[in-house]
Amino acid sequence: MTTVTGKLYGVGLGPGDPNLMTVAAVKAIASADVIAYHSARHGRSIARSIAAEHIREDHVEERLMYPLTVETTDHPGGYRGALNDFYEEAAARLAAHLDAGRTVAVLAEGDPLFYGSYQHMHKRLADRYDTTVIPGVTSVSAAAARLGEPLCEAEEVLTIIPGTLPEDELTARLAGTDSAVVMKLGRTFPTVKRALERAGRLDDARYVERAFMPGERTERLTDVDPESVPYFSVAVLPSRIDQEPPVRETGEVTVVGTGPAGAPWLTPESRGALVNADVLVGYTTYLDRVPVLRPGQIRHGSDNKVESERAEFALDLARRGRKVAVVSGGDPGVFAMATAVLEVACEPEYADVPVRVLPGVTAANAAAAAAGAPLGHDYATISLSDRLKPWDVIEARLRAAASADLVIALYNPGSKSRTHQVAAARDLLLELRAPETPVVVARDVGGPEQSVRVLTLKTLDPAEVDMRTLLLIGSSQTRAVERGDGRTITWTPRRYG
Repeated sequence: MTTVTGKLYGVGLGPGDPNLMTVAAVKAIASADVIAYHSARHGRSIARSIAAEHIREDHVEERLMYPLTVETTDHPGGYRGALNDFYEEAAARLAAHLDAGRTVAVLAEGDPLFYGSYQHMHKRLADRYDTTVIPGVTSVSAAAARLGEPLCEAEEVLTIIPGTLPEDELTARLAGTDSAVVMKLGRTFPTVKRALERAGRLDDARYVERAFMPGERTERLTDVDPESVPYFSVAVLPSRIDQEPPVRETGEVTVVGTGPAGAPWLTPESRGALVNADVLVGYTTYLDRVPVLRPGQIRHGSDNKVESERAEFALDLARRGRKVAVVSGGDPGVFAMATAVLEVACEPEYADVPVRVLPGVTAANAAAAAAGAPLGHDYATISLSDRLKPWDVIEARLRAAASADLVIALYNPGSKSRTHQVAAARDLLLELRAPETPVVVARDVGGPEQSVRVLTLKTLDPAEVDMRTLLLIGSSQTRAVERGDGRTITWTPRRYG
């Protein structure tokens, strides 16, 4: 005999105004035998108040009253344990109606599966009963509508963030996105405001309270009294497309490291600096690695041999009120743009221009991670380029590092115009290192043509090395071992001797 059970509806009611309920939501309530809704301990339910005109006298009402909100509890599982028991008990109550063949409509403010209480019923019941979820207008859409500003356009990314996250996490996520909505303000408001300020987005932020509900309020977030903020409020960073850059007396220059291969290697702080910049300046190849962050940004690309001119150009823009991001590959302080910018910034005419340097994943660390852990002990980094320093200086540093038994990371090993350096460095190192010393040959790490091989010093072929290659020369302690999957990994023990 087949048992006929009832149907479960998760009914989204929208942000608060009954006129924003969908036709489908009204129909689901009309067809239900049981109307269920969550409430706080005072017994009042916002969801029920929204749907009140559609609830009939013959409806069976199930009020699912939370045992606690933020009060302390003596439950052995703590706050989460007490809530879980409540959800289990509430689901059991609804299951009894469904088993009796009744149709149950669970009311939910906003959308049932967007930070809503209904989702806890859904996870416990939807696999056992015929279930339909009726979507509703979310507080995110309601807030944007009340602000009357586009939330996101074109290629912009919208991030929705609970304000209950730790401040550092909030800061990172706000810095690294285009548009955002921060939910669950209330007591979290001071933390969210500090995070917005740290992310450089406070001036963009808007505040919306009780959208489409009695007591609605909208204003700039900087004007809000923290003591006045209820739980039903959000912070909004709307679209910045078509926004004119603010007029400033003096801008700033931020030197940003993109890592060895662009977007996947960007830190949240670096991404935020790129998002917030009015102008991006850099070597064209590195600029091309930067994703399209904000329409309207200006990009100035140039050749890789005009670092001082590029730095001066960026500082001049900042002096005229622009926020400039100087884009550098890898880490900007490792054979890259930070030195060039700081050198020019120390000239008298730029003394008042703020300059920041943000770290990035440098090529040596990226190559080492791809190969294992060859930089696990002391190491030196040396550029083989003799364009800015003579070769005899490079030779002296190679000898010193090799004599000290340091692992050596060799940057800029070769190019079309520099072909002898790798062979000369290899021959020099063979005088001081065993021929079987492991060598990591890492090319285009993080890029589409990534190749990471482990050779020995005596088998290193200079013809296989170009400007996109980085070499890691092991010490006497560095090990290279072939594992079961056929991959050779390298590491340098932290213990020496």
